[in-house]
Amino acid sequence: MVSAAKQRSLYELTDAVSLKDAPRALALLGGLLNASDGGEDAAIGHVFSLARIFRQMLVLNEKKVKDQRTMWQVLWPGFRVAPFAADALIAQARRYKDRAELKRGLRLIAQADLELRSSPPDKRLVLERLVMRLAGGSGERETGLVA
Repeated sequence: MVSAAKQRSLYELTDAVSLKDAPRALALLGGLLNASDGGEDAAIGHVFSLARIFRQMLVLNEKKVKDQRTMWQVLWPGFRVAPFAADALIAQARRYKDRAELKRGLRLIAQADLELRSSPPDKRLVLERLVMRLAGGSGERETGLVA
């Protein structure tokens, strides 16, 4: 049951990101981190989950999926979405008009993963910066640390 609640929170987080609602996305991230058993130690798991959702959205976006029936045809077994999130994920994927923005998100997620695995002093800050970049659009620098 806790796992399902965390999944819902992740889909709510990606919903806020896809709407470019940074304040809501940061609040959802905070709740997710506070509810995590490992707190900041669960950061890599959260980044992994975000990467998975962004990859799913990229596939849905590329295949121009508009309904659940088509979704189940294009997402292979093992890469499918929780049934409760199917419609929401389709809507999120459709918000991205340009696949380049989803690919940019995946690059940002990969950078955050690398940073987390490099033992940063504050994992929460890495995740908050990631969420701000994902929700903030394309104006930020994608390589290196932003001062």
